[in-house]
Amino acid sequence: MNVMRAQPIVLAGMLALLFVLWARPSQAASPMQVTVSILPQAYFAKKIAKNLAKVSVMVPRGSSPATYEPRPSQMADLTRATLYFAIGVPFEAAWLHKFARMNPHMRIVHTDKGIQKRTLSTHLHQKTTDHPPSASSVLPGTDPHIWLSPHLVKKIARNMADGFTQADPEHRQQYENNLKSFEMELDRLDHRIRAMLNDGKRKRSVFLVFHPSWGYFADQYGLKQVPMEVEGKSPSAMEMVRLTRYAGEMGIERIFVQPQFSKKRVEAMARQMGASVVTADPLNEDWEKNLLHVARQFKQALD
Repeated sequence: MNVMRAQPIVLAGMLALLFVLWARPSQAASPMQVTVSILPQAYFAKKIAKNLAKVSVMVPRGSSPATYEPRPSQMADLTRATLYFAIGVPFEAAWLHKFARMNPHMRIVHTDKGIQKRTLSTHLHQKTTDHPPSASSVLPGTDPHIWLSPHLVKKIARNMADGFTQADPEHRQQYENNLKSFEMELDRLDHRIRAMLNDGKRKRSVFLVFHPSWGYFADQYGLKQVPMEVEGKSPSAMEMVRLTRYAGEMGIERIFVQPQFSKKRVEAMARQMGASVVTADPLNEDWEKNLLHVARQFKQALD
């Protein structure tokens, strides 16, 4: 009799356990696999998707998105991705169609959609014009560094949220809520940088960079970057004379260089100009902290 009475109890316990496991499918479900081109995009994607997505980055720390070639292991990983977030960096022009062939079911989302690109800043004596917006992510001669403007990151984030929602409509509200929270963070960041750079102590608005990465940042905060190198070309002897004279007239004593480029070459030019070299990384993975850090460096140079 004891065994017979125990059987219903055991059966009830097993049914209860099965019900608990059935009632919690979201914990057992795997997060969506997504891939982005550069590290700052991973920061944005995690803000919007949080634990709903696992984010892989194509261009690792220390590599350049201008020349990067994906490793075979990364190409294999793409076969499991649901989304690829492109942003218009140069290597995408050669690789996006290959990614699409590797995984025909993967949706490629152009997060620079609707953003008007600048032309890459030229040497000091040349003029620049804006390029009209285009659905094509990678346009020759346009500046891809849109992620360095908090204002433009709002548009990037909106495009990302739309991509997540199309791939996973069940969690639409979570993506929208996370997007709104991130937009508020971007507004606070913009306010902090604007207050920092416009405190009435700034003596100049021009800063000198080796590679023209910071044009969108400069546009947002009323500054102007003067580049030494454009599209891989170092300044000629004549241009170095002009740059040296201009830096002296403007009181510029620092050259900003990103760590993906050879610092030795810039240091040689800096000695020629009587300037120091400061690192400003446009591809840092801790995007907000890095943007504040670089803004402080610009502030010191401009004061």
